Formats: sequence, C-alpha cells, structure tokens
Amino acid sequence: MDSKLQIISGAFRGRKLRLPPNARPTQNRARIALFNMLESGVLDLRAGNLRVWDAFAGSGAFGIECLSRYAGANVLFTDVAASSIKTVRDNLGILGCDAHAQTAQVDAIGAITKYGADMDVVFLDPPYTDADLGGAFVRRFGLVAKSGAILIWEQEVGHEAQADEAVWNILRDKRYGRARFLILRKL
Repeated sequence: MDSKLQIISGAFRGRKLRLPPNARPTQNRARIALFNMLESGVLDLRAGNLRVWDAFAGSGAFGIECLSRYAGANVLFTDVAASSIKTVRDNLGILGCDAHAQTAQVDAIGAITKYGADMDVVFLDPPYTDADLGGAFVRRFGLVAKSGAILIWEQEVGHEAQADEAVWNILRDKRYGRARFLILRKL
C-alpha cells in the first residue's frame, strides 16, 4: 500500500515507505519529535554498533529511520503478522539497507528471552487495540534488559500505562496527537 510515510533524516531522507494492510504507523511529525528527543542526550550516538529492536515492526519505519541516521546501527524487526514482515523486507530491499537488518516473524513478547539482553534501544509500538500488550512486554523485557538499555514505548492517549520505576528510569513522557511516548532507561 502506498503511503505518505517517509524517512525523516539521514541517508534515506525523503524516501517513502510501504505500509502493511491495516497499519497504524507513527506519523512523520511524531517521529520527528521522537528522534529530536533521542538525539538531545538520550542516546549516545558515539556508541558505534547500536543494536536496535523494532518489536512490533509494522512497516519498519522506526528501525529503518535508525538505519538511515546511524551508520553503526544493526536492527532487528519482529512482527507476528506475515504481511508486516513482508512489508519490512520490501522496504529494506527497496532502500538497499538489508545488510544491517534482521527480520523475524515472531511474537515480540516470546522473543524477549532470545533477543532482549543484547539490545541498546527497543521501540515498542503494540496495537492500540490491545493496551495490555505493551505492559506485558515492558515487564518481561525489564527482567533481561541490560543496564542503560533505552525503551521507547508508544501508547494511545487515554489508555496509558506506567512502567515500574524500580526497574526503569523515566527520561521523557510526551504526547503528540493520540500518541504518547514514554522513553525509559533500564536501571
């Protein structure tokens, strides 16, 4: 499906992304604000090999934005829907950035034990129709995440959940339209 969703900055700036059926992508304006927050001191961009997980990938926009901006990024894209993983693979192939990407059609919560401990940054954008899914991911990821790992949790305004402050330090809590971004750092 064609869309107005595009890469905001970096090597692939302005390139359009395909969307899977029934997608609810994070809007360009909200992604701009999110990356501005991340780049204003949340992420150490000198870190070299940045390991990123786009946990409920959809189109893969967040992870592909990381590949576009950060030369040392390696991104894992997971989604339970075959159509989403196909869309991510198509988007990566069109941009020619699949060398630093891995895709897996898996349940993100079930994949935490396999992938979670290695990640520097995780983008969590579960379907708004299942508000409890994000909380379950955050609780389980908190058990394996390394100290200093960044978790970006997008939630629907009006259905917000909190993270355990004994496990997570809240760095930012911002709203953009119907999206709320909670940026957390593992203690």
